[in-house]
Amino acid sequence: MTLSAHSLWLIPALPLASAAIGALTPRGGRKLAAGAAIAAMLGAFVLSCLALQSALADPAAKQVFNFAWFDLGSGALRLGFLLDPLTAFMCVMVTFVGALIFIFSTGYMKEDANFTRFFCFLSLFAAAMLGLLVANSLLLLFLCWELVGLASYLLIGFWFHKPSAAAAAKKAFITTRIGDLGLLLGMLWLQHAGGTLLFYDGGAGALEPAVLGTLAGQTVCGGLALSTAIGLLIFCGAVGKSGQFPLHVWLPDAMEGPTPVSALIHAATMVAAGVFLMARVFPLLTPDALTVVAFIGAITALMGAFIAVAQNDIKRILAFSTVSQLGYMMLAIGVGSWVAAIFHLLTHAFFKALLFLGAGSVIHAAHHEQDIRSLGGLSKKMKVTFVTFSIGTMALVGVPLLFSGFWSKEAILHAAHGWSVSHLPFYAALLGVVLTAFYNTRLMAETFFGSPRSHAAEHAHENHAAMTVPLMLLAACAVLLSLVNLPSYPWLSAMLEGQSEVHGHGLFDGVGLMAASVLIVAVGIGAGWAIYGRRPRTDAAARDPLEVQAPRAFAALGNRLGFDELYAATAFRLNAGLAIVADWMDRNVWDGAIRFLAKLGEFTGFANRETDERTLNGGFNATSERLRGLGQLYSRLQTGDAHGYLRTLALGFVIVLLVVLLGGAK
Repeated sequence: MTLSAHSLWLIPALPLASAAIGALTPRGGRKLAAGAAIAAMLGAFVLSCLALQSALADPAAKQVFNFAWFDLGSGALRLGFLLDPLTAFMCVMVTFVGALIFIFSTGYMKEDANFTRFFCFLSLFAAAMLGLLVANSLLLLFLCWELVGLASYLLIGFWFHKPSAAAAAKKAFITTRIGDLGLLLGMLWLQHAGGTLLFYDGGAGALEPAVLGTLAGQTVCGGLALSTAIGLLIFCGAVGKSGQFPLHVWLPDAMEGPTPVSALIHAATMVAAGVFLMARVFPLLTPDALTVVAFIGAITALMGAFIAVAQNDIKRILAFSTVSQLGYMMLAIGVGSWVAAIFHLLTHAFFKALLFLGAGSVIHAAHHEQDIRSLGGLSKKMKVTFVTFSIGTMALVGVPLLFSGFWSKEAILHAAHGWSVSHLPFYAALLGVVLTAFYNTRLMAETFFGSPRSHAAEHAHENHAAMTVPLMLLAACAVLLSLVNLPSYPWLSAMLEGQSEVHGHGLFDGVGLMAASVLIVAVGIGAGWAIYGRRPRTDAAARDPLEVQAPRAFAALGNRLGFDELYAATAFRLNAGLAIVADWMDRNVWDGAIRFLAKLGEFTGFANRETDERTLNGGFNATSERLRGLGQLYSRLQTGDAHGYLRTLALGFVIVLLVVLLGGAK
């Protein structure tokens, strides 16, 4: 049994239906709302597996179902669904990880008064992301893209009674809209130049040779290829959604939402959308556009890793880790290996969901304490969380050879090393690797080792099965996913590239680069353990060892390199200045102009009334009065007496006769 492209709409339809159920369920219907949401995600997971089976039957094929949405002039606006290995693998990942996050949420949010509303928003979020994945039209993708933005706004600001959560929701929504404006412009330009927004359409799609050749043959200002300009505009949307420099500022603040939301956003849904979009439109990207993507990805990867070193909130450390790892994915796309990017996206989804849910388990057990300086000693109190979190950390760091993150990271490093344009992104990636190992070792040492440094940490205990079972399943996936894309048998890469046969190479080909990578991971872990593990913190108020050695640099990193302040001093001030100018123009120019036009209208109305009433109406009335007088005079002659008429006629005859006779006598 398989699922064809014609039936792909069922995958997002199930969570959308559960969102509708959640919206109509009263607060008391907790089991109904949660049960419907989880059942819908599990059903979508089953359908995704059937779609994957169908896609892998012929990996090179693009199964397409296009249909007319509505008539537009002489033609019709068409949408469609696309089934290929990229779509299928992404759907399986989103539904599986999403289902585990939904299950975890039943325990994490059980005391929340708005439990049913939370599951409604979660289901809407999942439905929007799945709709984005199955789209064969950039327009349909964009519609679901904006629904993802709406759902993220609702979930980040779910605890809207907290000013910080409300501000974070607005910040995420507005920042991503900046990137979405570029995506919208690119989409409109593509429609104008290529005549279609369908990806594949029997040879006439935007990603097929005919349209690609048309775009490549046109240039815009400065000799830039039209396809390059469109690709860069589409990349703007990915920069916003996937938290790339310089629009990364919203992603760490998204931690203000409940922790399951953080896991969903940072692992399976929203941030994955940008990477997926760039992988989907990869045929459209020219070498110039790819160069921009590569350097933006390298900057983001390095910047996120540096900032994570000086963060103290457990969720913010993971948030900047996500920023960094998304940079690696964009770097891989930029150097031409979108398959490596998707491999890392899939592995990252599992181990980052594991880490965020593990952080949620810690926060829930420690009475919502999130500062790692106030934790400590949790390895003995929360053994399941500790073991699973450790597995997620080793996968993120890239500990060889067991963990999936190692292989996906190596694929990116090898691709960057072989990029002929520049080796700078490769060196940035290597430095990011050692920083990743360092700040994650710091996170583990401060959170789980040493002694408890607060009342909350002292009385923490392991959570119940609804929260620990998803952790164990995700931990298993963080290990087992290594098997799908080993260098000796790169099955996943072959399927994504549309190859029916898998051709691997030696497990230790490129052993020099692999050894260097392993060495720098060991250096990062060793440095982190030497600073934070061997001499664990005993006082929550004590200064960080790095802060003692380099206070200014640590403060700058802790302040996220001042990007928020920079934007507040530049873009926000410019916006505020423009608002003041607009207000002044409104009050003194436009308001005056409108008042003048209003007075002019009043004067015109007055003149028109005077002309109408005194000149036109007056003249007409006077003429009418004269005519009426004549009519009255004439009416007096109309007596109705026949004898009188005859006498008048005889008198007239006599007068005429006399006139004739007198005239003749002369």
